[in-house]
Amino acid sequence: MAASLVRQGKVRDIYDLGDRYLLVASDRISAFDWVIPTAIPDKGRVLTQITQFWLETFDIPNHLLGTAVRPEDCPEGVAPEWLAGRSMVVKKCEVVPVECVVRGYLVGSGWKEYQQTQSVCGVALPEGLVNCSQLETPIFTPATKEEEGHDVNISFERMTEIVGEDASRELMERSLDLYERGARYAAERGIIIADTKFEWGWHDGELILIDEALTPDSSRFWPADQYQPGSNPLSFDKQFVRDYLETTSWDKSCLPPNLPEDIVQRTRAKYIEAYERLTGRTFAWS
Repeated sequence: MAASLVRQGKVRDIYDLGDRYLLVASDRISAFDWVIPTAIPDKGRVLTQITQFWLETFDIPNHLLGTAVRPEDCPEGVAPEWLAGRSMVVKKCEVVPVECVVRGYLVGSGWKEYQQTQSVCGVALPEGLVNCSQLETPIFTPATKEEEGHDVNISFERMTEIVGEDASRELMERSLDLYERGARYAAERGIIIADTKFEWGWHDGELILIDEALTPDSSRFWPADQYQPGSNPLSFDKQFVRDYLETTSWDKSCLPPNLPEDIVQRTRAKYIEAYERLTGRTFAWS
């Protein structure tokens, strides 16, 4: 029996295989909380290959069972060759209902909150920081999972109310450790990982890493040679898409316009550059 679709996110499709899930990263891209009508070729493969690279590199308990999809498990109407390189067969887990965000730099919603309170998610920070300042030590800033719109930053105390104190401390320690290891590795390859979010799940009583990890979609990747405190560097993700949309008449309240081919190709190239810099491998998909 063909796999049945159980959830479709902005990028990933999850199919039920009975005792396992099939996680497929599409080429969809989102911006300003909207899925863009135009896909970015191979984007899903880049995200999946980067995730697999980190799981292999750091040997951390995770949900990955394999990448080969049996013919009988192919979703109806989906070509097996399209699944290649973008699919993971994973364990079924009880998902932790909190995003585990780690910030090594002050940017995005963290920068906005700092300007108002000089803290982020209850974590007090020094005076005088600017947009994109590197923090003395990375901080853990959890957030709620929202089906629509942006996730909402919460304090660690609020997190303990949701998942318990012991689990919260373990999630914080493991998330900080994984971020710091990834950031050190990426820095050696000319990439700053400014911040990232991890998803964890319980499997047989153990907390394991699930979903994607340390990708340009779940993290801010910056080229180290372009970093300058006070301004946002051009990131290895959807920045070309965001910048293009800001030049159009789209008001962010209806379906976004299609993307021009040059924006599609430049965005694809940025994702591939991130993969190749991190892994030292050539992206082989055509």
